[in-house]
Amino acid sequence: MPTELHEQLTKYLTDAHSIEEQALAQLRTAPDLAGDPELARAFREHLAETEEHERIVSRLLDARGASPSRVKDAVMAVGGKGFLLFARLQPDTPGKLVAHAFSYEGLELAAYELLARTADRAGEEDVAAAARSIGEQEREMIERLEAGFDRAVEASLREHPRGDLADLVRKYLADAHALEEQAIALLERAPGMSEDERLARVYEEHLAETRDHAELVAARLDALGGDPSSLKDAAMRLGALNWGAFFQGHPDTPGKLAAFAFAFEHLETAGYEELRRVAERADDEETAALAARIAGEERAAAEKISAQFDVAAEASLASQNLSS
Repeated sequence: MPTELHEQLTKYLTDAHSIEEQALAQLRTAPDLAGDPELARAFREHLAETEEHERIVSRLLDARGASPSRVKDAVMAVGGKGFLLFARLQPDTPGKLVAHAFSYEGLELAAYELLARTADRAGEEDVAAAARSIGEQEREMIERLEAGFDRAVEASLREHPRGDLADLVRKYLADAHALEEQAIALLERAPGMSEDERLARVYEEHLAETRDHAELVAARLDALGGDPSSLKDAAMRLGALNWGAFFQGHPDTPGKLAAFAFAFEHLETAGYEELRRVAERADDEETAALAARIAGEERAAAEKISAQFDVAAEASLASQNLSS
């Protein structure tokens, strides 16, 4: 096995360890913010799993004479705590918490899928097996969180009751529009960072869908007497541009971009699933139907991205002259 490929796999393992550190920072507080006993239990159970994931990755690094990156771990842990502070300050904390966790599990799943494929190419069966085992538990947590969307919405409305559900629907629509603005900004740049025409095509196709989503949400907001938040939209677009610069600063851009895009589709899916449930409680059938439609398209986009993980892994290695 080429030394360079071995070293790249070590870097991916340090990335995985940092991701687990951020997950731990979030999961240690999440049960207290969940607002529902079943959701809290799911977070506690996954905390135990995540602690074991961290130990597994640490052992894999130790076996190859390496160690976690203290700087990466510290940055990721602070990021995890920062999100929890953000969620705590929101009027719908349980909903924001579950949507973010759903997305973060998507990021972890993607990271381990890409790690496993790289380990396969390096002939490191122990790393590949560990990555797939951990990835399966991340997938199971995604399913548990998806089953908890109803509970998350109920907890949000229970903890912060709203006299006017119609106003809450408009706020959720404004949040959805801001997410679409971030998605558009990222997807406009993604094809040029893909290093492979198959990946580029997936992003280009979803960009067209995403522009349609933004128009549909804006039209629905207008029909309900609301309008998108220009401040939120601007902040989200800026965030997407910053992510674009981050990806371009890494030598394995195609893989990191695919993992982030996969996670972002999960964030959008969760947002629309929660919007649908709030709209149903407000007897707003048109908004509920729109949210259900878009959520389905976001799920389909995530599946299309995951179908290209092999391509993304190979493109990342090829960009560093490490292709198998």
